[in-house]
Amino acid sequence: MALSSAPLARDLRISVITTTRAYAELAAEGFIATVPGKGAYVLPLDSALVREQLLREVEAGLQTALDAARRAGLRREELIQILDGLIQADQHEVNR
Repeated sequence: MALSSAPLARDLRISVITTTRAYAELAAEGFIATVPGKGAYVLPLDSALVREQLLREVEAGLQTALDAARRAGLRREELIQILDGLIQADQHEVNR
């Protein structure tokens, strides 16, 4: 099924520019393919592509944490202790 930006914008009551921008970002990330005059099609998920996207999210989150740690004056060892604590809490939650 093709997805066209104009009908989607109308259905969602948002700007066509917004849907066009969203489609461009999805295409750039490899989630959809656009066919001029026909619309956009969802591509099958490529596990490597999904993993790469998740890695970028992790890196961005860690960079944000690193920036905050620097502003707080945390030492490397303190930051590692915090990360270890978060990992242990997450593993405990997963095992529940």
